[in-house]
Amino acid sequence: MVMGAKVFTATKAKDREELGEVLTRWIRDNPRAKIIDKIVTQSSDSEFHCLSITIFYELSPQ
Repeated sequence: MVMGAKVFTATKAKDREELGEVLTRWIRDNPRAKIIDKIVTQSSDSEFHCLSITIFYELSPQ
């Protein structure tokens, strides 16, 4: 079994709003991937806001 990690990140407001759809599309396009954990991180400074979603997954055999 293969294990992996995938990071989805966005800094622009429009991209942050669409991040969930991007993640959902990746899950749909990778049916062998079983998500085993996730981390959601938000960081910001005086000008920029960054949202990151990191997923950890296992790939089932074909």
